[in-house]
Amino acid sequence: MRRILLLAPALVLSLDGCIASTLVDLATLPVRVGSKAVDLATTSQSEADGKRGRRLREKEEALGRLSRERDRLAKRCNGGRDASACAGLERVEDEIAEVERRPA
Repeated sequence: MRRILLLAPALVLSLDGCIASTLVDLATLPVRVGSKAVDLATTSQSEADGKRGRRLREKEEALGRLSRERDRLAKRCNGGRDASACAGLERVEDEIAEVERRPA
């Protein structure tokens, strides 16, 4: 058994390049699979920053859209003269408050 272990490196070197590279690929496969799994399971700082920036932009866009709708409904409500616009205004103001409470 010892002879085989001592001869194994010599056998690998004496094999054709194709077979030797296949053996090396097989030997390093578990390490490559493990490192890929770790890479997929973790989030880099730049990925986390990108996600946070995207959430902030989406929140600002929603607030801008709701603000424009609120202004439009406030003009239509005109001191309580248009009941449906006033009800919509209250709904939009509630939505704005909800969006502002959301974490970025």
